[in-house]
Formats: sequence, C-alpha cells, structure tokens
Amino acid sequence: MYLLKQRTKQLWLLAALAMVTLPNSGCNILAWSTHVAWTGASFYGTTPLIPVTPYFSQQIEDTYWEEERYKKVPILDPVEGENAPLFCLDPPSPDEVMRALPDNTAGGVPFLAETSRNNVRIVVEPIVDRIDECRFIPQVGPARLHHCHYKCTIYFKETKRSHWPVPFTTTDQVEEVVYIDHDHLIRCTGPATD
Repeated sequence: MYLLKQRTKQLWLLAALAMVTLPNSGCNILAWSTHVAWTGASFYGTTPLIPVTPYFSQQIEDTYWEEERYKKVPILDPVEGENAPLFCLDPPSPDEVMRALPDNTAGGVPFLAETSRNNVRIVVEPIVDRIDECRFIPQVGPARLHHCHYKCTIYFKETKRSHWPVPFTTTDQVEEVVYIDHDHLIRCTGPATD
C-alpha cells in the first residue's frame, strides 16, 4: 500500500513538472503538430492522421496469411486409374509448423526482455493416411475425405535475455511437438454412363 501511494505521488509530481516546463520551453511541438495534422485533414477531406504501431498491422497480415494458406480445406478433382497416388503428398511446410507453435517469443521488450529461438530443426512424421468412403457433403456434392495427419517435432535452443534490472542470459535445449492435419476432400467419380 505504501509503495502504491509513493508511486502515485511520483506520477503526479512528474505530470505537474511536465505541465509547467513544456509550455515555457519555447518549443511548441504539440501545438504545431496538431495544426499541421488539422490543416492536412481539411485539405484532403479526411480525418487527422492517426498513428498506428506496426505491431497491429503485422497481426492483421499474419491472420490473413494463415487463413489463406492453412485454414481452408481444398476440394480436389477425382483421382482416376488403378495406379493413381492416393497417399498424402503435401507435408507441412516449416512456416506452417513454426506458426503452429505456441508463441513464447512475443511480448518481449527489445533490449530489456527478449526470447529467441535458434538452431531450429524440424522432423515431420506422417501418422494417419486414410480415405473415407464416398458420401454426399453439402456445398461439395459426392466426395470422400482424405485424412492426412502429421506429427511435427521441433528441436531448438531457446535463449532468454534481460539487460535490466538484473542482466542475465539463459539458454535451454527445447523439444516441442505439434500435430497438424492436412485433411482434404476428393470428389467421387460418377458411375460410367452409356
């Protein structure tokens, strides 16, 4: 409780000091930047500039990337012939495996608290490879589901660094396992017609 009161007093003192010194410094950065933003907005007929950190735009890009690449179930044309390959052909890419890992490296402050992964090695093993019987699936038609499941083992060195208040570096050899499904639909061929 005493620490909280002391911290509050410090913040009030800092705010009062800023309000007294900034207007008297002869530099009107806030006033001029507001004036320029307002003039530009009225000229172009838009809202004033709103600063956005790159962190949020990167999150949006990552979300769209994952949805476009990895969150859709492809519908393939029928495979014909007795020697047609009916086994899983597309193992997960290293990008997909790393995106499936829990992100323990996010949220660190550069030069204060950082976590990094080094010397990454990925081993991909197929677990399930089977095809269901042909059945009617809404919005697809007659198709069968091809199950492709993979076990991905990731070996890496995890390095945690902190430079302040107590500088330290620790490195651990880590092994993570991620299971990835690459299920897809294959349309069924109809019966031979005369």
